[in-house]
Amino acid sequence: LFCSYYTTRLFIGSPPQEFALIVDTGSTVTYVPCSSCEQCGKHQDPRFQPELSNTYQALKCNPSCNCDDDGKQCTYERRYAEQSSSSGVLAEDVISFGNESKLAPQRAVFGCENVETGDLYSQRADGIIGLGRGRLSIVDQLVDKSVISDSFSLCYGGMDVGGGAMVLGGISPPSDMVFTHSDPYRSPYYNIELKGLRVAGKPLKINPKVFDGRHGTVLDSGTTYAYLPEEAFVALKDSIMKEISVLRQIHGPDPNYNDICFAGAGREISELSKIFPTVDMVFSNGQSLTLSPENYLFRHTKVSGAYCFGIFQNGKDPTTLLGGIVVRNTLVTYDRENDKIGFWKTNCSELWKRLQVPGAPAPAPNSLHMNNTSNGSQNVPPVQPPNGLPTKHIPGRLTFRGYYQGILLNFL
Repeated sequence: LFCSYYTTRLFIGSPPQEFALIVDTGSTVTYVPCSSCEQCGKHQDPRFQPELSNTYQALKCNPSCNCDDDGKQCTYERRYAEQSSSSGVLAEDVISFGNESKLAPQRAVFGCENVETGDLYSQRADGIIGLGRGRLSIVDQLVDKSVISDSFSLCYGGMDVGGGAMVLGGISPPSDMVFTHSDPYRSPYYNIELKGLRVAGKPLKINPKVFDGRHGTVLDSGTTYAYLPEEAFVALKDSIMKEISVLRQIHGPDPNYNDICFAGAGREISELSKIFPTVDMVFSNGQSLTLSPENYLFRHTKVSGAYCFGIFQNGKDPTTLLGGIVVRNTLVTYDRENDKIGFWKTNCSELWKRLQVPGAPAPAPNSLHMNNTSNGSQNVPPVQPPNGLPTKHIPGRLTFRGYYQGILLNFL
């Protein structure tokens, strides 16, 4: 089984120390394991060594932060719905994104971990880069320094392919990009105004208010799958199953989970659209985003040509949580300056190459590439509803194997 996420490369310190960090719009703090960490797992890169950086500066205790027991240094702590946590001290140092980024090195506040638990301890990635809303977010810090405009974009590769691009700063949106309002006061997370679903062009009979419960409809790049409130999930599942009655339903790859899987679809992803229906997400402004089968299915690991639903019921929680699977091969622009989020279907694995060609179609200047890999884990927790809170990543079990290996796009 694989715990899946996307990472980018971040360099911290002078001289720079390199890290692979999970790209997470549901987190506001960027953190890496510290050399002094008392409880940190073994990750793919060495721990950060403050003593080797001549630009490192601890964040001294002040009225605007939580302080350590000695009252000397600022601390942070983050707990996630899948029962993992990270805690440590806050510090400031020079960060950069490597040679392929046009963004000059900048001083920024980050977390130096002293304790990791759960999936954060066992994952291969070194830590997390927080792109959420908040004072400590990398996006907020770069915006405050006026080095980027208040916007960023992510583009995740497709099933079996991975790769993609991350853009820091604004882009020139493609003319056919679909937008939805994103209310920064609705919740601490990036939300969209989802009002309905269509399967094979037919609207589902769902009360639009279903998508507005608790935190509303949240986009979280650090979550693997998608989770819907009960009414929406049942209607979507039943409608899709009616469209694929010719396929044989089979058990999932892991007996511990009651996955909904189907055999006989074939190995070719390009052929899936001939068997599985499209799903449209309809926004409050009447615009819609079409999801192809790869946006709601994951490949069965034990039966060739079989696929399983990557959309689950969110328990009794009324939040709608949309993870990375929903935006495979979709450029997602988080236009914070104008309180809206845009979607544009494209080949994300090829986007980085196109960005390097002068005069190529949108987005525009400065970019960052990502490769894909996966984090193996044999004892992954069950796919549980994330208690309405976007998590670091609900590792679930398996999904597309994303590994964003960093090349930043700094679109000014």
